[in-house]
Amino acid sequence: MILPISTYGSPILRKKAEPVEEITPELLELANNMLETMYKANGVGLAAPQVGKSIRLVVIDLAKEDEEHRPIILFNPEVVPEEGENPVETYEEGCLSVPDVWANVSRPSRVRLTYTNEKGERVVLQNITGKFARCAQHEQDHLNGILFTDKISVADKAMNASKLKKMAKENK
Repeated sequence: MILPISTYGSPILRKKAEPVEEITPELLELANNMLETMYKANGVGLAAPQVGKSIRLVVIDLAKEDEEHRPIILFNPEVVPEEGENPVETYEEGCLSVPDVWANVSRPSRVRLTYTNEKGERVVLQNITGKFARCAQHEQDHLNGILFTDKISVADKAMNASKLKKMAKENK
């Protein structure tokens, strides 16, 4: 089932999501609906608050269009920068909840990701880099009520101000 995606200005996007206490069939169905919604919107990641659920659930699939889907379902994900030398990389980001806005965001280049998978197993992935590291950080921000637009330069904010103001007005 395709779910409606909350957009910029929607209060749920600014709320800190609640931890998932138990993985239920309903939550697995929600995760599958989130994946379907993400694929339909041509996204690579989607957090539950983006579909109106204030819980710590994220789905990610970095497979290219011509590749078979490789979805990852993450309950209660925790993303932290890896210790040691960890340069910050700046890349352009967009967001399904902030349509038609793209801007550079700086994030740590190497992270550790800990989460519970759909089978209830705790998973720890170390030294994640590239698109996966960026996506995991972006989606964790959603769980904490942070949008990528909070992390962009003053110039990029100014350049996108009218789009953001219009979206916020539509979602009040």
